[in-house]
Amino acid sequence: MDLTADDESWEELTQSVTPLRKTPRNIERPSTRLKVTPKISNNLVYNGNKLKDLAFGDTANIDANTARNFRRGKYQIEAELDLHGYTEDSAYDKVINFIKNAYLRKLRCVCIITGKGLHIESDCDFFCPRGVLKDRVPQWLNLPEIRSLILAIDHPEPKDGGSGVIRILLRRQRN
Repeated sequence: MDLTADDESWEELTQSVTPLRKTPRNIERPSTRLKVTPKISNNLVYNGNKLKDLAFGDTANIDANTARNFRRGKYQIEAELDLHGYTEDSAYDKVINFIKNAYLRKLRCVCIITGKGLHIESDCDFFCPRGVLKDRVPQWLNLPEIRSLILAIDHPEPKDGGSGVIRILLRRQRN
């Protein structure tokens, strides 16, 4: 076998090289963990008569002391969701998830900031823009999916946001 100058140089260079020992590579692969999301069974939350629709200030289905404290704003707001800048579709998902998560976290009083919408004159026609989320959120709170989690809704005092904020009293989890 005839070696060229390059081959001879290569042979000369590689004579003093020792191969690296091969160690098995322990590659840690992330374990595939299933994300467990707790489900809320409406039958376990509330199994009484059919609940009537929520109305602002209506506290007929809760005891007098709790109702008085809620109306007076004595419950501390434990979480809030600000919907400014959201579209109707994305706000819907946010509201549903917010209420469910607040209930699962055993929060008692939360609020949703819808904003007051655009101020419009009374002579404006049907197609004038107005506070869409301000109208829709109370409707969503009455959906069977989350209605059983909610005891009452109300607006806070004007200094705390008034009609642009919805205070929500959530049902307590009973074991």
